[in-house]
Amino acid sequence: MIARIMTENQYRLTDEDAAALDQMDDPLHAAIESGDEQAFAAELEKVVAFVREKGTVIPVEEVIPSDVIIPAPDMTVAEARQYLQKGDEAVAAESALGDSGE
Repeated sequence: MIARIMTENQYRLTDEDAAALDQMDDPLHAAIESGDEQAFAAELEKVVAFVREKGTVIPVEEVIPSDVIIPAPDMTVAEARQYLQKGDEAVAAESALGDSGE
């Protein structure tokens, strides 16, 4: 699995780590839905730390589509909601802007 942390890098995760990351998604979405900024920040911090620790950074020169995009570490609940509402349109816009993963 290829995971991108918005405003950062892409990371390659093993199948085992991808399954663990998938389990971390529900609490993150619950925090977004409830609007609980503190819970969202805490869950997002866990997800970002997990990907950074378990993943292998993919060099910027290597162009690979991401399987999952993780919100930027400093994103707010409101920003996450906007991003999720845009869905694929946001991903396409980010790609069109030439996001280098930095």
